[in-house]
Amino acid sequence: MASMTHPDREPAAAVRGRVLVSALLLLLASGADHALASYAIYVGKHLSADGSVLIGGSGDEVSSHWLEVVPAAEHPSGSTIRVGVTDEAETPGRITEIPQARKTHRFLTMNYSDYKGFPAPLTNGGLNEHNVAARDVWSPSRKELVAMTPRPQQGPQYSDLSRIAMQRARSAREAVEIVGALIDRHGYSDYGGNSHMFADAEEGWVLIEFAGGKGLWIAERLGPDEVRMSYPGYIREIPPDFAKHPDFRGSKNFISFAVENGWYDPASGQPFDVSKIYSAGPERFPRSEIERELRDAAPVSLRRMMDAVRDVRISQDTTGYGQVAQLHKGGRPEMHLLWVAPTGSVTAPFVPYRVGVREIAPQFGKHRYLTKGEASAFLTPDWQAQEATEFAGQLFKRLMYHTCEHPAKFLPEVNEALTAFENRLIAEQAVVAETAETLFRAGRNELALDYITRYSREAGKDALALGRALLGSIEARTEVLYGIRRPSGEVMSAMGAAVVSCERREKP
Repeated sequence: MASMTHPDREPAAAVRGRVLVSALLLLLASGADHALASYAIYVGKHLSADGSVLIGGSGDEVSSHWLEVVPAAEHPSGSTIRVGVTDEAETPGRITEIPQARKTHRFLTMNYSDYKGFPAPLTNGGLNEHNVAARDVWSPSRKELVAMTPRPQQGPQYSDLSRIAMQRARSAREAVEIVGALIDRHGYSDYGGNSHMFADAEEGWVLIEFAGGKGLWIAERLGPDEVRMSYPGYIREIPPDFAKHPDFRGSKNFISFAVENGWYDPASGQPFDVSKIYSAGPERFPRSEIERELRDAAPVSLRRMMDAVRDVRISQDTTGYGQVAQLHKGGRPEMHLLWVAPTGSVTAPFVPYRVGVREIAPQFGKHRYLTKGEASAFLTPDWQAQEATEFAGQLFKRLMYHTCEHPAKFLPEVNEALTAFENRLIAEQAVVAETAETLFRAGRNELALDYITRYSREAGKDALALGRALLGSIEARTEVLYGIRRPSGEVMSAMGAAVVSCERREKP
């Protein structure tokens, strides 16, 4: 049955599209910077529409990205894992080995293939079987700390810490304790400072590890009434006796080191402001704006959280993927849910994956496109079948490039289509959960796992079909309406070059 609309009213989708373009042009006119690094967003359970904790965001990397489900495992006594950075990192380091846990948890993660001398595959976190979510976010340290960093440095780096937290943590608080203990015992390798955001169904935590090789780290609890956007990861005022406070954790030398270096005077009566004392640079746009917008939007729905992660101010070509987790209390470990966009979500749909899925469809797995080192060698027969499949990352990158070439024309319709597609999937989740739960209760566990695996596979196929349809239409109309713009130079990519973004103002 056709939908009914009032003759004097615009359709809701048209209004959303018009508002999106208006906001885009307003941002450009104001000269505001868009995001150029990874980000994470947290909404506490008292501010969400259904009492869940919401966490989302993306990494900011150039290389290929692929989704992977990592099974739980048992490891022999004495097993170790390799951690650290190589001598190719900006601050050179060496690889060392640290003990592996006897048991590790199942988790979903987006891997990628290259970052500044950090051994692949790399990860920024994900979601594990205990419903603990992790995001990794840049957080630059003050220049004096960066200069102190040993050469070579050693100890686990950001990806090692993210992966270990997913493997071992049963709560967000435990993730902080695990990462903090690793830094205390083994040190930390970095690229100038970093942070993590952890969340479970009750709370969130932000943990910052600082450059300098001094083992400096601090963590702050995010409660049920808080909104936080880490861009970069930040913590402001902490009590001098933070170690006795349930909402803070940190290294034993965290305040004393600042006092020793003349960066903080306890007798001044001034609070210990972590960002001012240990971090570098001013607050970056659009952190405070997005935090305020989400508070004003409370109660925040899953739909609204996806929109925040997709925001044109922060999702662009450098955005490796999009992730949103809606963390509910209880439930089977296999049914915990992570929504994943295969590349920057400004022009890519979120697809639902349960932690219990048996496998990831090959179209969303690893391919040669943008994978480090693949341009210099021939494909092995072992990989030919997967490589022959369409790669979701490349498809939606092409859609991004065409859309962002003329964003005022094409971005509203892409946003409308992705939103409608995701809304259908969101509406289906209650039935998916009920169907799987019925099978589990009947003792048909294998059938339940097959069902949730097939569901995600079919949702991924539908996402690819939508992407192909949008891409074909926009590419054809671009040729007719504008022609395909030819590059003026020979260099296809360069460090420090302007970033493809749908914020870009079109030429008159």
